[in-house]
Amino acid sequence: MFALISARKGRTLGGVGALLVSSAMLVAGPVSAQGSDTGVDPETWTPEYVRSIAGQTEPNTAEECSQVVPLDYSGSVDYWYVGPNEASPELEHKMYDDFWAAWEETYPNIEVNAQNLGYNDMLNKLRTAALGNAAPGVARLPILWGSEFAAKGQLSELSPEDVGYKTENFWPGAMKSVTQNNKVWGIPTNNETMAFIWNAGIFEEAGLDPEKAPDTWAEVVEYSKQINEKTGKAGYGLVARVNAGNTPFRFMPMAWGEGGGALDEASDSPSYQEVWVNNDGTRRAVQNYYDMYVRDKSVPVSALTNTQTENQDPFLANQLAMVIAHPSEYATMLDRANKATGDDKAAAMQVVDNMRYGMIPRGEDRRAVVFGGSNVHIFNPDNVDGDLDMEAAKALVCFMTGPEWSTKLAWVSSNPGNTRGFETVWMKERLDTIKFLDVSTSMLPSGIPFPPVAESPEIMNIIIPEMLQNALTEKMTVEEAAADAEKKVNALLNGM
Repeated sequence: MFALISARKGRTLGGVGALLVSSAMLVAGPVSAQGSDTGVDPETWTPEYVRSIAGQTEPNTAEECSQVVPLDYSGSVDYWYVGPNEASPELEHKMYDDFWAAWEETYPNIEVNAQNLGYNDMLNKLRTAALGNAAPGVARLPILWGSEFAAKGQLSELSPEDVGYKTENFWPGAMKSVTQNNKVWGIPTNNETMAFIWNAGIFEEAGLDPEKAPDTWAEVVEYSKQINEKTGKAGYGLVARVNAGNTPFRFMPMAWGEGGGALDEASDSPSYQEVWVNNDGTRRAVQNYYDMYVRDKSVPVSALTNTQTENQDPFLANQLAMVIAHPSEYATMLDRANKATGDDKAAAMQVVDNMRYGMIPRGEDRRAVVFGGSNVHIFNPDNVDGDLDMEAAKALVCFMTGPEWSTKLAWVSSNPGNTRGFETVWMKERLDTIKFLDVSTSMLPSGIPFPPVAESPEIMNIIIPEMLQNALTEKMTVEEAAADAEKKVNALLNGM
């Protein structure tokens, strides 16, 4: 008997980066050619190459998972995840509905009690549940979170081989995020990078080239100021909210680009023990934020409490020129514009027509973007409410991490975690129907994962945003805010 509880709660899209390798390696199966930061061969991984391999296969998920757990197996499992919400495109809701329908047909005797939780609510709820030994058996978590539960001993060891796949079929960068002390604690479900989006109409109105994005973060500051001065509109959709994943997903690319970081995650061989939050590069990035928010007043005044969701209304209303978001932002805007009426609809459709996608700007050191996505984990039986049905859990994990559903569930906002997904007919359909998907994939060689340490959620969601808040509210100078963040990160890492 199949049971599904799926509330479409609010989710703040945060983001998340797929990584690939040489064509010979991928077509043959194993993924092994490496880039220093991402596990991708930047000479090979191009939108043209991705299109060339798409459409070759149509894997049979039921057949593959039957080798792990028999299709007539009877059992049950609790499952928590961050899924689509009211702001998500209808296509994303449909894909999730299709997933559950296919699951029920494949494993009709495994009951899944699923809860779709909001991004900003799930982490604390899961912490509380795990501490009280009431965690779900399975949880799909944003890439940043799993390391904390692994460090606390609250996860079961789980590798791709445990559910019938090969580690070589998952991005090396993604596998870093589920590895601690040489043990693997989860499987990537999807990986993503974001892109830079601008309104060509506002650019033209401000005297800027409507078809050319700012190439550097310094130009973003300049463009934002010029747009505000020439049009009275907000230039850049700055995000600085505390305890919201949107903030580090948009600030860290700037910090890394300028040569900074939280720890040394942007180095070629990170130790995750050096603290870079107070180096010249990070301070330069904070100064960029300060210049836009305080000095130039060229960004929304609500930036201190905004996420990208709050940027959507002013962007669609032709009052905000530049944001960072997923390929799904175009689909989201188009969906919202289609729901408008009369003159409002015409104006909104004009904005959608003026949407352009480009690469994330570079800083003085490099071009960088967050290598994001999600991983699925099975909790430690000691931390689960009741008995953990490991076979039911593995069946669900197998089903969602195969090439079919890791592609379909990432349809509008991400990319398959299982690299076999890039060869499928579904990937070809995505490339043919999702505008700008190829642009965001071009950022993959620039992807940098967050540090896979237990302290990452606290550092990225609390300390980094608080550093920005301290500077933007002028509670502290830029230098003082960075030094304060360094002190907090050191204290956190040292258990103080």
